[in-house]
Amino acid sequence: MSYVLDETILDLKGVSKVFPTPGGQPRTVLENVELTLKSREIVGLLGRSGSGKSTLLRIIAGLGEASGGDVEYRGAPVDGPADGIAMVFQTFALFPWLTVLQNVELGLEAQGVPPRERRERALKAIDLIGLDGFESAYPKELSGGMRQRIGFARALVTRPNLLLLDEPFSALDVLTAETLRTDFLDLWCEGRMPIKAVLIVTHNIEEAVLMCDRILVFSSNPGRVVAEVRVDLPYPRNRQDPAFRALVDTLYARMTSGSEAPRPGVFPGTGIGMVLPAISTNLLSGLIEAIAAPPFKGKADLPDVARSLQQTDIIPIAETLQLLRFADLAEGDIRLTPAGQQFAVAELEHRKEMFRQHLLFYVPLAAHIRRVLDDRPGHRAPTSRFQDELEDYMGEDDARQTLRAIVSWGRYAEAFALDQEAGVFSLEDPR
Repeated sequence: MSYVLDETILDLKGVSKVFPTPGGQPRTVLENVELTLKSREIVGLLGRSGSGKSTLLRIIAGLGEASGGDVEYRGAPVDGPADGIAMVFQTFALFPWLTVLQNVELGLEAQGVPPRERRERALKAIDLIGLDGFESAYPKELSGGMRQRIGFARALVTRPNLLLLDEPFSALDVLTAETLRTDFLDLWCEGRMPIKAVLIVTHNIEEAVLMCDRILVFSSNPGRVVAEVRVDLPYPRNRQDPAFRALVDTLYARMTSGSEAPRPGVFPGTGIGMVLPAISTNLLSGLIEAIAAPPFKGKADLPDVARSLQQTDIIPIAETLQLLRFADLAEGDIRLTPAGQQFAVAELEHRKEMFRQHLLFYVPLAAHIRRVLDDRPGHRAPTSRFQDELEDYMGEDDARQTLRAIVSWGRYAEAFALDQEAGVFSLEDPR
């Protein structure tokens, strides 16, 4: 594949995104974002969940409109889905009633590619990403890693110049994600993929250092680029390399200090408009226990505890503990609060009671749901009511993620319950 030396693939100037809110006060999600992407670059957008990174990716893909600024792909304005830009999503986004081959062919069918050529190109893409022999399988028959490979094949089959990756490995287990990342980088370094540049959204610091030539650090509320870090390490990169570790430590410190650090209880948005990460209570409890135990004894360097637990995606977990006032973050360190230390040694029922108190006091959406249920005679309310409310403050994807998080935390705390099939919130234990 031939490349124009230093060809500008993507150019963003002063991009902003503003959402209206019910109170009439607009919420700025993105502010004055500047970004240039050249050929043969992998650039990462590193920031917290809900900081507007995925919103920016959708604007670049032509799936959403900017409120201000300019987005140019190869010198032309992006005013809708553009030929030559493909996107891989976090949640696979496959059609379960279609086979692997049919899912991969979809993009080509939409482009009007003749059936024979469509099939040949789809089979080559399936072979490239390591699913040869599974063409007739359905998504339900495949593992999460295999389903995400279909997502990559579906993007690559259109022969894009620019590949957008929206946290493509975050829904996978650690080993599967590592295998898929390694395979992707091997194909990229060998020049076997028909793409000129990659833009990846992540909140996983080690992933960014493993994959990217440049890392743009995003702040939150509103999202904007506050730092650019070059990664001048040869591929394949070694996690144990002192230079690799030093860069990871620097980014951890940057993400938990200064303007990038979340103030206690502040996630993107305010009130019920906070965008919440879908972190399980098992991960929250596990991190508290690990920090409380030797050798950390209540305070830990985030990179050290991440390595100890083999949990590279630790920032969202740590930030959630800070939101709930079980921990404090500063300069790359995490320290348990007195409540966090008490939680670490408490019995299960006492833990649930503490979690319920902190959830309802420090997370406005949880308190809002509980108030609505308390006030209704039947102590029930449809899920759609809260989903619609959240979409007044944030995008649809962030609203779904936030609702998933609050449902998981509320169930653990026995603050409220959700009948998924009926789509109804209720009180498990009215008090």
